[in-house]
Amino acid sequence: MKLKKILISQPAPADLEKSPYRNLINKYNVDITFYKFFEVVGIPVSEFRKTRIHIGEYTAIIFNSKNSIDHFFRMLKELRETVSEDMKYFCSTEAIALYLQNYIQYRKRKVFFGNQYFSDLLEVMGKHRDEKFLFPCSDEKQTEYTKALDKAKFKYTKAPMYTSAPKDLTKFDIDSFDAICLFSPIGVRSLVKSFPDIKDRHITIAAFGTSTHAALKEQGIKLTIAAPTQSAPSMAMAIENYIMGKEQDAVIVSKGESVKHSVKNTIATSPKKVKPVIANKEIYKQRMEEKKAQAAARRAARAAEKAKIEKAEKTAAKAEKPAVKTEKPAVKVEKTTTKTKAAAKPKTTKTKTEKAGSKK
Repeated sequence: MKLKKILISQPAPADLEKSPYRNLINKYNVDITFYKFFEVVGIPVSEFRKTRIHIGEYTAIIFNSKNSIDHFFRMLKELRETVSEDMKYFCSTEAIALYLQNYIQYRKRKVFFGNQYFSDLLEVMGKHRDEKFLFPCSDEKQTEYTKALDKAKFKYTKAPMYTSAPKDLTKFDIDSFDAICLFSPIGVRSLVKSFPDIKDRHITIAAFGTSTHAALKEQGIKLTIAAPTQSAPSMAMAIENYIMGKEQDAVIVSKGESVKHSVKNTIATSPKKVKPVIANKEIYKQRMEEKKAQAAARRAARAAEKAKIEKAEKTAAKAEKPAVKTEKPAVKVEKTTTKTKAAAKPKTTKTKTEKAGSKK
């Protein structure tokens, strides 16, 4: 199955040489065009004021993307508001947490993050349920993130600060592409808006994520290459499998897209340890080394204390042994004294008898 020209609905990677798409270009001589199908536009501050949300009233902020961080601090600046030094920040991934260093001094903040999926972050948040959460997000009525927060029964306020606007794609000769790769429902909407008859065109459609798959189904567009799957966790691998003629296997439903998973793990107390974030990898490594050194010092101190106690016990045991030996002669002396007294008694009797005879 030949694919010679592919349109990817994402920005070009910062380093294409290290991108998995480079393998497709080199190995299969594929021509790839990168273009983001939509743009993120900030909601005006006048519109945000209508929500009557006062950021200073909240004690914790939830971030699920870099866009949410950018527009949150943009809104703060335009509103001329400040946040408390004790404000807590909860980020869905470590990468998003590290991005915060563009706006805050991490030494004065408290930042937490999940491992990979939004449900991981909810597990962390489960230990901070008393906080008053603010969720900067897009103006969509409901997303998988708000569904997960609602199901997990968190008290939070949704704060729309930006919106996704479809781009005009008519500048492309869409029929010149063998395949189009989509990564979000807004990408699907952009494609349909520019090319309403896209479902009737002979173009292979590839899509990543179950929400994107659902958007295609809703528009009646046939999905040919689906990702992620067990054999193809990335879009690049899914395209390669298709070119090689491999059969499409079952799509993986990620933890981030599984509301049931997130609810079960957040209502109960999480066994996982909460990870405080340091928004600088070098500082983070340094602190980890310090913690290891402190742990080693504590182990050495415990070992030294144990050795000291053992030594004291041995010394005490040695000191007790001579005392036991000295008691034995004392017992013998007592016995000897008893014998002496017993031997002395007959002498005393004889003397009394003699005295009695002499009196008679």
